[in-house]
Amino acid sequence: MDASRVPGSTNALYSPAVALQFFKSEGKLQDIPQGKTIFAESEKGLPFLLMRQRMYLLLEGEVSVLAKDTPIATVSKGEIFGEMASINQAPRSAAAVAKTPCRVIALDDRQFQAALAKRPEFALMLMSVMVHRLRENIGRLSAHDALKGVPWKEAAVLDEQILAELGQQIGPAARFRYNAGKLIMKEGAVGVVSYVVLDGRVAITIGNAVMEMVGPGGIFGEMALVERAPRLASAVAETDCTLLAISRLEFVRLVKNNPRFGAALLSAVSERARWTASRQAA
Repeated sequence: MDASRVPGSTNALYSPAVALQFFKSEGKLQDIPQGKTIFAESEKGLPFLLMRQRMYLLLEGEVSVLAKDTPIATVSKGEIFGEMASINQAPRSAAAVAKTPCRVIALDDRQFQAALAKRPEFALMLMSVMVHRLRENIGRLSAHDALKGVPWKEAAVLDEQILAELGQQIGPAARFRYNAGKLIMKEGAVGVVSYVVLDGRVAITIGNAVMEMVGPGGIFGEMALVERAPRLASAVAETDCTLLAISRLEFVRLVKNNPRFGAALLSAVSERARWTASRQAA
């Protein structure tokens, strides 16, 4: 969910010290009194469109996360919260209230992009903790058979400029053609490359459930590269398709040297995390 924290204790790649430097580069310290609502659950419409969603780093105190006025999590010192709504500029799915007097640093989406331009490698760290949470969400859904009968979602896509840059930097030798029905990657296998769809469509499945359809401009397989963990899902060519394969070395280099690519990946992972969280609440 949007307001759930990014816990440093559950991911070896997360460093509160690195997060602090990232947030301080563009944000300012804010003191928040006990009981104050930092952000509320929001709905689509004019009030939402007029707001700039922010993400926060908690420096002191504790923050309660509530969904429909029910506490669902506590944010502790050194943790990030509210990042998914900020990255996607989407409605909040939960509220955050200062449980004690707090000190935070906030970044709106413009400040986040500016900080990312200075420290693009931060995208990998934030992506790793978002992927960690996404795996946990999908694990809970699978354990309760909640994936059965779930309508699949369309994958987020990279813009044309990023696609053109990738094509130039990676080159034609990394393009591969798959016929309809061909298995591209298998759930549980070791992940060594991610893929960008140049044409055609790819179905992403977990077990027997189709979770996502990836069309031109969409990326998949990146989560295994971020975490260096087994594949979370399988991918099958829904139609004849052409894919651009990106090795982990090239993937990391691109994120560290191209802030726009890192921001696009964060948006795609955030969208997936929000979608799986919404299925838990359904």
